[in-house]
Amino acid sequence: MITTTATQTSQQRWSANRLTSARDLPLKAASAIADSVNKALADTFAVYLKTKNFHWHVSGPHFRDYHILFDEQASQLLASTDELAERVRKIGGGTLRSIGHVARLQRVPDDDRESVSAAEMLRELEADNRALAKALREAHEVADEYGDVATASLLENLIDEAEKRTWFLFETGRAQPTDRSGARVTPQLA
Repeated sequence: MITTTATQTSQQRWSANRLTSARDLPLKAASAIADSVNKALADTFAVYLKTKNFHWHVSGPHFRDYHILFDEQASQLLASTDELAERVRKIGGGTLRSIGHVARLQRVPDDDRESVSAAEMLRELEADNRALAKALREAHEVADEYGDVATASLLENLIDEAEKRTWFLFETGRAQPTDRSGARVTPQLA
């Protein structure tokens, strides 16, 4: 049994717990990439759970549209968690093991409020997906630094998905144009 002491470095702990892997990445590279991808994975789980929370609790005049949008986005996020975790495993790393582990690594804040307006949900998820794209870019920089094109390629696709979710949330939450009296105006195409 391997014991972890306060004197062991992160790299020593990683080395002791890593899987034998067919990857030819040096230990330093694999460790750094796994750490950065695990942080992005924790953020992905945080955004996933918040998106499902809002899916379950949305209400108002656009209930059906938002309910479906949030569910579609949550499904995409959940699928990406498996891709990220499996990539960490492929390079010989260990990945997230519990909700507590996610909580220790996540940088996207939780939202435990009982009541959140639909407009707030859209704005918050937009910001969270922007933060997730940033976390994925940070992991991409680490993968690039060590020449790990497979991880970089995976992250590029996930960055694009995060940007698309951000775009949909932004456009969905845009205020409708109104005239001077406050009545909605339908834009005319030229």
